[in-house]
Amino acid sequence: MRVLVVEDARDMNRLIEKILKKVGYSVDCCFDGEEALAYLSAAEYDAILLDVMLPKLDGYSVIKKLRANNVETPVLFLTAKDAVADRVKGLDLGADDYLVKPFEFEELLARIRAMTRKRTGNRKNQFSLEDLTIDIERRTVHRGDAEIMLLPKEFSLLEYMIRNQGIVLSREQLENQIWNYEYSGSSNNIDVYISRLRKKIEREGTVKLLHTIRGVGWVLKAEEAGKEQ
Repeated sequence: MRVLVVEDARDMNRLIEKILKKVGYSVDCCFDGEEALAYLSAAEYDAILLDVMLPKLDGYSVIKKLRANNVETPVLFLTAKDAVADRVKGLDLGADDYLVKPFEFEELLARIRAMTRKRTGNRKNQFSLEDLTIDIERRTVHRGDAEIMLLPKEFSLLEYMIRNQGIVLSREQLENQIWNYEYSGSSNNIDVYISRLRKKIEREGTVKLLHTIRGVGWVLKAEEAGKEQ
């Protein structure tokens, strides 16, 4: 999942970035409202963490512009403004949630999960395909009774694919879920992660789940599809 953090306090911004990356999110960071709009015009995000008091353009103005342009990305306001009127204003402008500083990072992560489930219409924390199960909140993966240990980016990749199981996903779509806006590594890194993930979730005697659709992308589904790598 790709998250944009808009917070002008740089220490707080970097701390949030560190926490989100630790649990496997792809994170972009910016420090004022105008920069936020520039990022949002250049990439798609699954969630936005938005401070209210920002330089150049405040958070209320940012979300007002987003919703006026029919951008429906979930927005969580992070702010020290704790008056009821402030919370009501943010929610009325189109925010999905409002978290007052200081806050616990466990609650922040829970609220991100909740608002993204709500926006996608999927309230589940657990997903399954054949005998593969993934628990988003506990960040665990099992194939039958065997637990599979995944690195954060591998988990993020599998989470995105199982949320979109049966849909062929392009290289660009998958890269957007794993790396942030500043990433400039090799374009074949997604192939490396797909290969690692396939080896971990598919063992001898199990149904193939991760399929390559040559020239198009990859799809997670139970039945055979296309030629395998």
